[in-house]
Amino acid sequence: MSALKTDHAPSPRTVPDRARPGHRGDRRPGRGRASSAGGQLHAGRITYAVLIVVTVIALFPLFWTAVAASRNNTRLSENPPPFWFGGNLFKNLEIAWTDANMGLALFNTAIVAGSIAIGTVLFGTIAGFAFAKLRFRFRNLLLLLTIGTMMVPPQLSVVPLFMAIAELEWTNQLQAVILPTFVSAFGVFFMRQYLLEALPTELIEAARVDGASSLRILWHVVFPAARPAMAVLGMLTFVMAWNDFFWPIIALTQQNPTVQVALTGLGRGYIPDQSVIMAGALLGTLPLLLILTLFGKQIVGGIMQGAVKG
Repeated sequence: MSALKTDHAPSPRTVPDRARPGHRGDRRPGRGRASSAGGQLHAGRITYAVLIVVTVIALFPLFWTAVAASRNNTRLSENPPPFWFGGNLFKNLEIAWTDANMGLALFNTAIVAGSIAIGTVLFGTIAGFAFAKLRFRFRNLLLLLTIGTMMVPPQLSVVPLFMAIAELEWTNQLQAVILPTFVSAFGVFFMRQYLLEALPTELIEAARVDGASSLRILWHVVFPAARPAMAVLGMLTFVMAWNDFFWPIIALTQQNPTVQVALTGLGRGYIPDQSVIMAGALLGTLPLLLILTLFGKQIVGGIMQGAVKG
């Protein structure tokens, strides 16, 4: 009996001190678990070092562009090249602004990039909602055809597209650059994949039971749910349209250019002036940096809000 009593009811002396309810040892592990589960995580020195290195590598092209724009062509051709600012920045910026008609180029590019971003986000969200939540004939076939257009190289459509805009007398006009990319298959597919998971079907059915029309469901249900993805798609589309060079250089001229078309007219001559070209590139980059500075926090906040809700 004593042996059985010893096996099933161990003496308090055999219990480790750290397992006793009132012992201080059980508080230290608990504190560590609480901090790791509910507290803030602090990065170590290695994390900060990696982030600093990545940031320096990412910012170096912009820094070099500003340095080259502040020098002259003779200094840039020397070996080693300069790695700090000179005194010709404002002079080169003025030359680039005047020679490339940069004011008109920035205005045209803002219209083109903004129109393409709005059209891609609006129609991509509507089409993505239709492909994700609505039931209609040939839905999968139409989605497959839409995705299939992403696999066609854009160079194959240059000749027929230019013939179309020439027939419409749109050469050297902004609509020739806006309309061909006003809706993108990537935008439709991107929004369809997001709404497939982020928008519950029950929410749409409840709205229909309440008597909401399709337009009202789109405005009051779909658009609020898709806002984070719309912000990301709009940002990506705006940057891609701003930096587009291939089709604008074919459809437009120096008399009515976008930024990328205007930059091709800089530094012309027997020896191209690289400092003026870099000054023009800096002028074309500053608006994107300004937009990212003003709206980057809202865009990231929308992305994080959508991730938490999902």
